[in-house]
Amino acid sequence: MAKQFDRSAEDLGNIVGLEHVNLLVPDQGLATLFYVSGLGLTRDPYLMTSVDNMWINVGRSQFHLPTGKAQTLRGRTALVIPDREMLVKRLENVTKALGGTKFEFSEHAERVEAICPWGNQYVVYEPSERFAGMKLGMPYVEFDVPAGTAKGIAGFYSKVLGTMTSVKDNAAHVLVGYGQELVFRETDKPQAPYDGHHIQVYVANFSKPHRQLVERKILTEESNQYQYRFNDIVDPATGKKLFEIEHEIRSITHPLYARPLVNRNPRQSNRNYVQGRDGWVPEIEDADLGDIRREMRQKRYEEATGRPLAAD
Repeated sequence: MAKQFDRSAEDLGNIVGLEHVNLLVPDQGLATLFYVSGLGLTRDPYLMTSVDNMWINVGRSQFHLPTGKAQTLRGRTALVIPDREMLVKRLENVTKALGGTKFEFSEHAERVEAICPWGNQYVVYEPSERFAGMKLGMPYVEFDVPAGTAKGIAGFYSKVLGTMTSVKDNAAHVLVGYGQELVFRETDKPQAPYDGHHIQVYVANFSKPHRQLVERKILTEESNQYQYRFNDIVDPATGKKLFEIEHEIRSITHPLYARPLVNRNPRQSNRNYVQGRDGWVPEIEDADLGDIRREMRQKRYEEATGRPLAAD
């Protein structure tokens, strides 16, 4: 008898990727200090390279940060970033430069929590089995939603977007790609006003959700052939509005789908530079750069002389 596998464990549903979170920021310089210098992420070198917008790469996902009145996500965004010790050092290094803003960070047993200069909350984890093998990326975005709405929100994503959902511990969990989910956690705290920030996902079946949104009269934008938008999450049975967050919905035929994103190796500096290690490579994330430098120096010496380099 052949080995039996749980094939359903590999199902993803209709949403195949959480690509970006879009937040307006009033100061591109402060944003660079936090996202690039502090978190150690990478500004996209090819698109949005002027001073009025920047795209920040984090694995296969991004932050889009156009200039404007500060927006604050009503919840928190989780990130997987390797090397907690280096992360904490980077955040310590930008603390003085970000003084006078809402920036702060704190260490906890399994995570580092950081707040951007305008109050956006980030929960940063090291890679682990919990995140399906993700080494660098955006495993989830969690929203604070009114009490009693989790079940309806899960039903909305299942019925309208055609993706896989579950409800546990007063939170709706919505699968939005391999190792990625949206979490809608119920709270009794008052809801902050919605300020227009948005998320973007890719879907495999592009037309069915569109029909559902049109029928429910909640489609807000016909962007182009490959994209449309909506804001309201509604109870699929009653039509009652449960939560508001703009969704940018793209087809997987969109020209930007699966675009390779550049991710730098934040361990590199002018003081410990190793040729060929500018890009972030998961396989060497825990390697000591000093050892790599010695190995490369030894290899070059052997190639040039035909004999091994003497030990230091």
